[in-house]
Formats: sequence, structure tokens, C-alpha cells
Amino acid sequence: MTEYRDSHNHTLADYPHPSVAVDTAVLTVRAGGALSVLIVRTGDGWCLPGTFLHEGERLADAVLRSLQVKAGVTGLSPRQLHVFDDPHRDDRGWVLSVAHLDAVPASRLAIDEQIARLVPVTDVPPLPYGHGEIIDLAVATLRADYAGRPDPAGLLPEPFTLRDLQLLHEGVAGTALPRDTFRRAMEPLLRATGETVQGVVGKPARLFVRSI
Repeated sequence: MTEYRDSHNHTLADYPHPSVAVDTAVLTVRAGGALSVLIVRTGDGWCLPGTFLHEGERLADAVLRSLQVKAGVTGLSPRQLHVFDDPHRDDRGWVLSVAHLDAVPASRLAIDEQIARLVPVTDVPPLPYGHGEIIDLAVATLRADYAGRPDPAGLLPEPFTLRDLQLLHEGVAGTALPRDTFRRAMEPLLRATGETVQGVVGKPARLFVRSI
């Protein structure tokens, strides 16, 4: 096969290339309602689980490899979030980061505290490699997703009460939500199971599942 050359008679090797990294913001809502992010311990301190792309490797495979090796976490399905391409974002050199996002129930994250931990997004320490910017965008994206749909990431086990759902959404939003406004927006997007919570004082709360 003839070697490719452009209009200036240059090959691809004649141009400088950035290193390509993948970094993943894994978000969850822990008991108590705090939206939290998974960070891992490295030689440079705490950061998001990430890695450099190996030759011939797909981005999705690199993401799963980094989660398993750096955080000991498997079985996730992160989606691409954004490409961070500021040439000065990483003090190690010219590194282009293809950031990913996943939101999963906390029960799916079996964390070894020696190598990883979940930290409330409001308490994340300064991170290297521009990872703070990635977390900010991941949180904003998840909050936008939750603004118009009931628990789109499936963080809450079904069936659930409207109160359970509101507490989850408040955890994601990081603020209290007006009860009546929230219920008017969400209840049409839910399906009542016809069952109620048993063994409680007062009027039993109805149980729902997501209909979309």
C-alpha cells in the first residue's frame, strides 16, 4: 500500500501527536443522599480512574481496563461525555482526554478503600490532570438528565415511593426540591404498581416503577 502523503508531501508521522487518555467520572448517590464520585489513589495522589490509550485499543476497552485496574470495578457501561483538548490542561504534556460518565447504584461499587473511595462531589479535593473540570461537567450533565425524568440512571431499586424518588433527586441536585412541583412533574412519568408500603403508621404510600 502506498504511503499516504498530504498536499504538503507530509506523512502522518511528520505531525506532532497528543497522547490520548480516557478518564471516567463514576457517580452515585450514597446512603444519606450525597452525590458522590469515585476517585482512585495513584503515585500522584487521588484522581479519576483513567489511563492512556494503548496502540490498537478502542476507547471503550481502555475505559473498562482503567476501571478494573485502577479501581477494582467491573461491569459498568460508561458513555462518552466530552473531549477535553486544551493543550495546557495536563502538566505532564500534551494530553487529550476523552472523558466518560457512568452513574450506578452504590451497591454495584465494591470499593477497596486502599485504592479507591467515594467522595461527595462537594468535597472533592484538588485533582491533577484537569480532572476537576471533568467532574464538574459530569455532575452538570447528570443533574440535567435528572431534571426532566424520574431516575434515568436507575439508581433507585424498584418499586419505590414518591418520597424515595424525591430524596434521590434531591441528592443528585444537591438541594431540596418543592414537593408538589416535583410530584406533578414526575408522577405522569411513573406507573403505579397498585401496591402500597406495608407496616407504616398513617396512610400507606403508593409504590411506583419507571414507565420510561
